[in-house]
Amino acid sequence: MLKKLALCAGLVMYTSLAIAEPIVTESTSSSTSINKSDSTTTVKSPPPTAVAPAITTINNDVCAVAASGAVQTQILGMSFGGTIRDMNCERIKLSKNLYDMGMKVAAVATLCQDDRVFQAMLDAGTPCPVEGKIGAQAKEIWIQERPELFKRKNAKDESTEAKKTEPLKTSAGSCGEYKGDDPIIMNRLGCGAK
Repeated sequence: MLKKLALCAGLVMYTSLAIAEPIVTESTSSSTSINKSDSTTTVKSPPPTAVAPAITTINNDVCAVAASGAVQTQILGMSFGGTIRDMNCERIKLSKNLYDMGMKVAAVATLCQDDRVFQAMLDAGTPCPVEGKIGAQAKEIWIQERPELFKRKNAKDESTEAKKTEPLKTSAGSCGEYKGDDPIIMNRLGCGAK
């Protein structure tokens, strides 16, 4: 029995030694993780805006025209505005005021600063006033100061002289002093048309 007891004790010791030894295992673990995300963000906001300034003239006695504008890009915006003087409007208002004060020659001289009025006055046979002179005296001064206007006018007169023909004979008779061929005028004069 002692043998059995020794055998049991030896077996217990052997098993306890076996239990006490650590168990070593080898293991390899590999882990790969790929996270890919594509995202689009849309921001909804109003675009930048350039606003043209409002420019007004209070009354109709101002000889100015208002103008304004604006330009806008995605990065930069600009706006601008201003007024433009109307020199012809000013000339007419000045002339009217001079005429209302009884200064008729000065009023006409003011209007004559416009080349169209100057030429119209020459064509009418009443040249613009100059140096306080009017009529034939003014014409003499203008011939000396601006002879090109009168040369052109004389050239026109010569070309029209060359075109003059015999008086028009109509069925209704003579048209008196009228030597033109305008049918409307001829009808009004009672001498008929061509």
